[in-house]
Amino acid sequence: MNLSYGQYRKRWEALFPTPYSFIIFIVYMALFINQGITVTASQRADSSYSYNTVTVVLFTEVTKLIASILIYLKDNSICKLLGDVKLHAQILVLYMVPALLYCLYNNLAFVNLAAFDPTTYFMLLQLRVVVTGIVFQVIFKKQLSKRQWVSLIILTVGCVIKQLSTSKKKPSDVVTEPTTGVATVLSNLSSVYTLLLLVQIFCSCLAGVYNEKLLKDTGVEVPIMMQNIFMYIDSILCGGAVLAIRGELTSAFTSFALSQVWRPSVVVIILNNAAVGIVTSLFLKNLNSILKTFASALELVFIAILSWIIFSIPIDMWTVMAIGLVTYATFMYAQNPVVNRGRLDEVEKGRAKKKMQAAIQRKVQPHHAQPAVPVHNMAWNVWQTSGLTTVK
Repeated sequence: MNLSYGQYRKRWEALFPTPYSFIIFIVYMALFINQGITVTASQRADSSYSYNTVTVVLFTEVTKLIASILIYLKDNSICKLLGDVKLHAQILVLYMVPALLYCLYNNLAFVNLAAFDPTTYFMLLQLRVVVTGIVFQVIFKKQLSKRQWVSLIILTVGCVIKQLSTSKKKPSDVVTEPTTGVATVLSNLSSVYTLLLLVQIFCSCLAGVYNEKLLKDTGVEVPIMMQNIFMYIDSILCGGAVLAIRGELTSAFTSFALSQVWRPSVVVIILNNAAVGIVTSLFLKNLNSILKTFASALELVFIAILSWIIFSIPIDMWTVMAIGLVTYATFMYAQNPVVNRGRLDEVEKGRAKKKMQAAIQRKVQPHHAQPAVPVHNMAWNVWQTSGLTTVK
């Protein structure tokens, strides 16, 4: 079916509704791709890390908070910042929900990685794509079309195949026992840890969609950087509390752990991850959680290609199949993308109307409000215009 230029433009605007949406989409993927490459480059030969990952996570959250505060202060005063924190204290409390969910997700990741083999873990983790669609429908009360659901399912299959490709390259998977493969996956599924993994997936999806709800609906009138400040304050509190309960808070700030953080390669990881956090909030506000899943899947494709170029990691048949499925799913979704602006248009129209009224008032003001002229000056003006003061 041949489409006209107007139809293509309409679909593009539905996919990327604001002038900066496409730029945010590209930057989001670029930062995540860079994250995968920089973290891989920082690993030892045995895939371990020479630095304390807990310290890096905490420093990343603090960097996000500092960056958000500085960006906010670029156009506002410190008094305005403190006033907005007090004014929007309810939103600060609400951001504790995604902060707790992300905290639970991160901690369950360690538990589930210890319980499952990597193949089963990463395969089941791809259910995030479908679960995101379900949670999105419930929270925003929007029904996805059949075409959108089919594209999400194809995307899930593509991601699963990509993880199969990754797992087959690991030496630990090369075993002669017949239980390796489908039998191993099925045996792992019949345990209580399957429930924990499903909880982990649900936490990730609910946190992302709920964050989008706060940005576009509940807290739509709160500046985005102020919302980021709320998010990172709550994240630091949750992360610090968990570490304190586990007795690992002091180990994250030993002299050795801090010395490892200041290496250039680790500083790059912290700065990149901090940028990822801020750009993710811009992504969720200008785009949506569904498109975010497609961006994450496309990252797998680009990371596979760049890893082949930079680290000489081969691209096998599974990766090629995954690239084909992800590309087709993305193309299919682009034909009928999800549009979710929340209350953004309503609020933006209200702000534009107020600006217009203020501009009109400024133009009309000089004609209606002339400065008062003192009586003695008025008498002097009359005397001058009468011609009686003219020198002959």
